[in-house]
Amino acid sequence: MPLRNRADPFGLLHAVPARGGFMGNRGGCFHREDRTLRDRQWASQRWIICRLEFKGRRRPLMRPGHYTELFFLDEATALAGGHRPCFECRREAAVAFREALIRAGRMTRGASISEVDKLSAGEIQTVLNGRKERDILAPATLPDGAMYAAGGSAWLVHKRNARAWSFGGYGPAVPLHRAGLRLTPEISCAALNSGYQAALHPSIGSM
Repeated sequence: MPLRNRADPFGLLHAVPARGGFMGNRGGCFHREDRTLRDRQWASQRWIICRLEFKGRRRPLMRPGHYTELFFLDEATALAGGHRPCFECRREAAVAFREALIRAGRMTRGASISEVDKLSAGEIQTVLNGRKERDILAPATLPDGAMYAAGGSAWLVHKRNARAWSFGGYGPAVPLHRAGLRLTPEISCAALNSGYQAALHPSIGSM
């Protein structure tokens, strides 16, 4: 049986067979010894996006007392869920993300990435806690790589069209909806708007 550690663009976790192209975590351990999840599904605001493989490291998933491993279809999915690139295993991407935020005027050089975490993971935490409603906007105002919700589904903005998200990949390009709920945190949208390129699932180029 698959573990309940596959993340969707809403920041929710599911037990599905599809693993996806990236892994990550939410700043620590939030699973029990039997590898089920606790009610609060994060340990801190350090929500990161990691490579599936790094320096040959191998580890059993959800070891007692160790961080809870999560998996994402692609980087756009992880960004929508409040995560940002890891500075250890994805340093080049993390530096590019930081530079995009500096260009956007949202981060100063030398500032701690924890300030970004408060705005990325922090935004999704307040949504999942029920303390904040998602913003309603015109999806045409979102940058490529951002995601929104419409009709109960998640959609990727790609080349000024919408692509329906699923755990298996993206659907064909269709026109953007007139209105939707922004899923990707505002701070991550700023990075995408300033040149950061999210890594997308291969299905994006197959239709």
